Amino acid sequence: MSHGPRSGLAAVSTALLAMSRHLEVRDVLKTIVASARDLLDAQYAALGVPDDHGGFAQFVVDGVSDEQWRAIGPLPRQHGILAAMLRDARTERLADVRRDPRFEGWPASHPDMSDFLGMPIRDGDEIMGALFLANKNCPKPHNTCGFTQEDEDLLTILAQHAAIALTNAHLYERSRELTIAEERSRLAHELHDAVSQKLFSLRLTAQAAAALVDRDPVRAKGELTQVAALAAEAVEELRAAVVELRPAALDEDGLVATLRTHVQVLDRAHSARVTYSGYLPRALPAAQEEAVLRVSQEALHNALRHSGAGQVDVSLDPRGKGALLRIRDDGGGFEPRTVRRAGRHLGLVSMRDRTAGVGGRLTVESAPGEGTTITMEVPGG
Repeated sequence: MSHGPRSGLAAVSTALLAMSRHLEVRDVLKTIVASARDLLDAQYAALGVPDDHGGFAQFVVDGVSDEQWRAIGPLPRQHGILAAMLRDARTERLADVRRDPRFEGWPASHPDMSDFLGMPIRDGDEIMGALFLANKNCPKPHNTCGFTQEDEDLLTILAQHAAIALTNAHLYERSRELTIAEERSRLAHELHDAVSQKLFSLRLTAQAAAALVDRDPVRAKGELTQVAALAAEAVEELRAAVVELRPAALDEDGLVATLRTHVQVLDRAHSARVTYSGYLPRALPAAQEEAVLRVSQEALHNALRHSGAGQVDVSLDPRGKGALLRIRDDGGGFEPRTVRRAGRHLGLVSMRDRTAGVGGRLTVESAPGEGTTITMEVPGG
């Protein structure tokens, strides 16, 4: 692709407009990567967002098929040239990345790459991510073709505006989370009021029926019919509330992104280290996704509030057509049978019910002093 001044400016303008159209972080990341690859006419492009534990919270690629990406395996760690870029926060333009002394090789299914251009995305002193491009599309008769200074200048402009777009997207998502939290609080209050009133009516009607059983069985029967009607109304109100309280993020972002974000929030809010790993190649049925999220939230709550754990690891991986969720902590652990006998379930009953309700299976492995592992398997659709 020729990058004359006019065509270069037009291409940059197109890329910037594309980024500004999106507000969701994931969409912005995808647009940045696709725009960078198109702008510099590269075969491959990627954008890594670092986490705080030596890996990537998100790693978006363009030019690699879904099948290739699954074959490559887990998200890369921050090592070699990737770590150098994030650590030193400087641009790297290489004629052949494979000859760089920091190069540590590719996974078996990774596409082969040669010429390389990497650039951090910065907001002041904060490194928000890093852009990676490889294999410029042009003839290479004598290794004379590769990324140029002009390519680097164009990518610098893109990276500066990418930082702005990502900042705006993060602000939007935080605002949306606050709005969702406020709405959930409102619904919780309404639910409490409605159910309390219904249960109060049920109690009074049941007491009236009990008082009439001996002296006026006909009226008692009528009161019991009213009890049944009130109970049915309460069930319908609860069902409607549960549907309304389904996490909005699940519908908008999907299970993986929602769970990853939840883990990141907990990691920042607690002294324990909380990590997430894994992916799903396809979405699960809505009921199963919600059950997985709710079980993970309950298990994480237990681990962070009750176990004294210093490390909690969450993984979500494909299992046949379904998924396997695992939450492992290094806390104090417990004896599951003793807990059941003592009537202290630590949310286990709720987790088992949610899992069984979607046709899944829940196992709990724990022992005093040995931490706890909760595994949930759901069948998929």
